Order: sequence, then structure tokens, then C-alpha cells
Amino acid sequence: MTLKDQITEDMKTAMRAKDAPRLLTIRGLLAACKQREVDERIVLDDAAVVAIVDKLIKQRKDSISQFATAGRTDLVDKESAELAVLESYLPQRLSADEITSEVRTIVSELGASGPGDMGKVMAAVKARLAGKADMGLVSATVKQALAG
Repeated sequence: MTLKDQITEDMKTAMRAKDAPRLLTIRGLLAACKQREVDERIVLDDAAVVAIVDKLIKQRKDSISQFATAGRTDLVDKESAELAVLESYLPQRLSADEITSEVRTIVSELGASGPGDMGKVMAAVKARLAGKADMGLVSATVKQALAG
């Protein structure tokens, strides 16, 4: 069963359970997937769906920080609930130590040194770790590896 099929089944389950907040989040995710399929005239594979989930998670995290700054705890709670639903569709994430190990391997494979090689290293890292790691943490790890 593909990830998209699993999400569709979860939507049906949420409808039967009358779980409105979960249903709204899942419908938004499916709408984003469908929009990408229509725009690019493709059928999404699991990696593409994970990329969409990652994008939606990033949006929720940004919203949560802005709502928290504004003191809107009601909206923070709503976005946090949506974030939890979306995170359930991500594969197991790599730990910080595993990310550091992968980044060091890639840096040595490319012979990269210094901040000027950041783009080259990030392109290779994204190809290898897409969907498996938080790219914000990966970026910071790459900066650290190239600086020292």
C-alpha cells in the first residue's frame, strides 16, 4: 500500500469516527497532493508525498511560532494538533548522530572544504537524506562540518 493510499484510508476512518480536526488535516494533505499531480501531470510516489508532508509540517511550525509570539494559544493548539497528524505520515527520522555521520561521509566523498562548497554538499545531502531527516538540522550540520 502506497503512502497516498494509506492517507486516503485514514481519511475514511476519520470520517467514520467523525474526527473533524483530523479529517480536515488529512483532506488538506490530499488536496496538496492532488494539486501537485494536476499541476505537474504526474502520479506522486511515496518520496513526493513525504516531500509535501515535510512542506506542510514546516508551514505548521512557522505558524505555531508566530501564533505563540502573538499570544494566540487557541491557534497554537489547533496547529499543533495538525502537526501531530502530519508527522504520523513521515518515515522514521535519523538521529543527530546519524545525520552528522552521513554529512561527514558526503563531505569526504565530495572532497568539500569551506563554506564555498555548501551548495554542492547540500545538493548531495538532499538527494540522500530527503524525507529521512529534518533539513534545518541537516543544514546546520553541513555548516558545522564545512567550518571546522
